[in-house]
Amino acid sequence: MAGRVRNLLNRDGRYFARLVIPKELRPYMEGKTELRTALGPDYRTALKALPGAVATLQHKIALGERRAVQAGERSITTGRYPLSPPQIAIRDYQAQLTFDEDIRANHHQYASFDVGYEEGRPFRDGYSGKLSDDQLELLVGDRIERYRTLGNHAAPKGSAEWRQIARALCVSSYEALARRGERNEGDFTGSPSHPVLTITQPAEDEREPVSLKGLLADYLNERAADGKGREARKRWSPVFANLSKFIGHDDARRLTKQNVLEWKDANLKVLASKTVSDVYLTSVRTVLKWAVNNDRLETNVAENVRIKVSKKQRSREQGFTTDEAVAILKLARDYQPKHSDNPRTREAPQTTAAKRWSPILCAHTGARIAEITQLRKQDFRYEKNIPVVRIAPDAGSVKAGNYRDVPLHQQLVDLGFMEFVDDAPDGPLFYPASKKKVGSLPARTVAGRVSEWLQAQKVIPEGVSPSHGWRHRFKTVGREVGIADRTLDAIQGHAGRTAGDAYGDVTIAAKASAIGQMPRYEY
Repeated sequence: MAGRVRNLLNRDGRYFARLVIPKELRPYMEGKTELRTALGPDYRTALKALPGAVATLQHKIALGERRAVQAGERSITTGRYPLSPPQIAIRDYQAQLTFDEDIRANHHQYASFDVGYEEGRPFRDGYSGKLSDDQLELLVGDRIERYRTLGNHAAPKGSAEWRQIARALCVSSYEALARRGERNEGDFTGSPSHPVLTITQPAEDEREPVSLKGLLADYLNERAADGKGREARKRWSPVFANLSKFIGHDDARRLTKQNVLEWKDANLKVLASKTVSDVYLTSVRTVLKWAVNNDRLETNVAENVRIKVSKKQRSREQGFTTDEAVAILKLARDYQPKHSDNPRTREAPQTTAAKRWSPILCAHTGARIAEITQLRKQDFRYEKNIPVVRIAPDAGSVKAGNYRDVPLHQQLVDLGFMEFVDDAPDGPLFYPASKKKVGSLPARTVAGRVSEWLQAQKVIPEGVSPSHGWRHRFKTVGREVGIADRTLDAIQGHAGRTAGDAYGDVTIAAKASAIGQMPRYEY
């Protein structure tokens, strides 16, 4: 599938060039959050007009930045990273070729756009010296201003240096047009011929580095302000440490697409392709996209680095059969830990409780195992004589991010679970309480112990997850007895399938009625 073209927006069949305005500049740009330029309904025309439209929008943002500087609200040191006019031209030439490659890699129509003589004529006139300052400003003024805001020069319009930069940018544009025409014919070997680009040595990138780990921390802090990202912090931090170690530095500005490709291939040798795709590449792609949207980076080099993960072939149903479920539940109900006189080897009472109750709770609620092992005494209550458990993010981790109330099946009550809750001390039911804020780690550790124990007892069939097998079974049995999918989703914490599912609420009474339809396990 073709990738998304950066800065190109499609709204109801019409195309726009779009740039997000940095938050600190919005008061100086009439409070707007973004800028758009209409490019019309034709995709080919829009794609061809996009670079120029984006450049114009960048110029408007640069003017907003200038107003902010004049108001004393935004400090930028012009000329902080000085480049000569030829060095600016080299950077501009390389940026245009990179933009060309990104579009060409994702949209085959782009290669059919002709590059005509008249398209390059203004740039030839520009670098030959035929154009006035005003004409040069119309032609390349937006880019002159962009390199000024980057700190590469401080030349005022009309000065000799300003004209040198303008003429150099005309060279870079003309040469980039020539490469585009060559590439349309399948020739990617072309190189510039003008001495402005061939004689001058490119400047070293002297901009301050942008820490990869720092970007991750800032992204997660923004998510945390909205009450999200707790699991991402734990799972993604080792990923970014791994990436920094692999490339030998922590500077996101120096990260290249080739770096990401090589890192991906190296990890595929030691990790499952799904892990590399869903955790490693997804985390880097997400954070770099955030950095681009927040003007911390110019490009997301990981945007198009992906892995096609084949679905596993199944040889049986995903959930437990009735006989398999009964065997597990009987084992859990009758579980007794091995006796030990040594306190160091003796099983903690919370672990014993987890092995007994968590499989039974999973069977009757369809919840995830970590959602069960993180439960606390205060998460249970009675509502109109109905025992209810609240599965909430503040207890540890909830995948969907929202709380949900689940009425308890009468069989759980008959087994004495509510008496177990009443007799338990305040705090977590299945691991020792701690004053430290440790998130979901203890609950996941206990969940892992329960899974290992069940697998060691040889009651988990091959091809079925010890915990997710209950979620699949709960949904299957619920459908068999005629419970609506929306009600099952509300009980299990699954997202709705349509926009209409977000309207109205599935009440505790409705859930209790559904739970009451679920059959008892005979064991």
